Amino acid sequence: MALEPSLPIIDAHHHLYDRPGVRYLLDDYLKDVHSGHNVRATVHLQARSMLRADGPAELQPVGETEFLNGVAAMSASGIYGDVRVCAGIAGYADLNLGDAVKRILERHIMVAGGTTANGGRFCGIRQTLSWDTDTTLLNAAYPTFRHMTDSAAFRAGFAHLAPLGLSFDAWGFFHQIPEVTALARAFPYTSIVLNHCGGIVGIRDYAGRGEEVFRQWRQGIAELARCPNVFVKLSGLGMRLGGFGFEEQSVAPSSAELAAAWRPWVETCLNDFGANRCMYGSNFPVDKGSYSYAIGLNALKRLTSGASGGEKDNIFWRTARDFYRLPDAVLRLDS
Repeated sequence: MALEPSLPIIDAHHHLYDRPGVRYLLDDYLKDVHSGHNVRATVHLQARSMLRADGPAELQPVGETEFLNGVAAMSASGIYGDVRVCAGIAGYADLNLGDAVKRILERHIMVAGGTTANGGRFCGIRQTLSWDTDTTLLNAAYPTFRHMTDSAAFRAGFAHLAPLGLSFDAWGFFHQIPEVTALARAFPYTSIVLNHCGGIVGIRDYAGRGEEVFRQWRQGIAELARCPNVFVKLSGLGMRLGGFGFEEQSVAPSSAELAAAWRPWVETCLNDFGANRCMYGSNFPVDKGSYSYAIGLNALKRLTSGASGGEKDNIFWRTARDFYRLPDAVLRLDS
């Protein structure tokens, strides 16, 4: 049973893709979303889906935006229900291209009908920052290098985001949070959202080092929260990366069990950033390996049960709406 079923929700972080052996498209997502919670709209984060097979490599990710804009149009027809899927689209462009990335950003905006602030659906860029000495933690599909955000080329590309009305989704590991802080201070007028509570790692070289990881992560979060242009997503805690072990259990965890495991991480984010700079994201289908959509949402609702009505609105929809500049029409709050 869904807790607080009438509370409006924007899912600010999910993926759709069709890969060898893994297919998760609109119908699959809607089956998960229709779980008793009041999800009104979603923001899709790049996932290397439907890349163009032809043309220059740097323009191939524009195919994903074309695909998602089509999904959004399907959803907006109402034929597939009330959830406005892909109301916002955060795509990929290699900011290491420097000034040359501007034309790619403009192409994304064009194929999405404009930015969300101007009636379209494109709202930002996510480029993976994750780097670690343990290369087994890295995704070969997203090449990175140490201190990438400090490079002149990356910063030249990053400088084009704010003038085009775009935000940045930062996905890296917990020990890289200071790099996001430095980037945020260098670009105070660019809106940045830290993905997945800051990239907690509890496997491989970090297994059994929970207290050390938490201490370093907490220090990074506290300093990053001092940057008013940075927000955080309460998401991604179902990934194997975090070392919680949910995916290995013979029985799926209850929302109470999830809440107990997540509490120190989520409460730190809420205390340091405040509800007005925190937003919910499902990270489905990635987190689906650990729990169902309904249970994950119930866990976060348990953790925020003592919050005021206004604070809950911020966490579950208002912060995401404002950060991604989604039009009120997609939420249909008067319906």
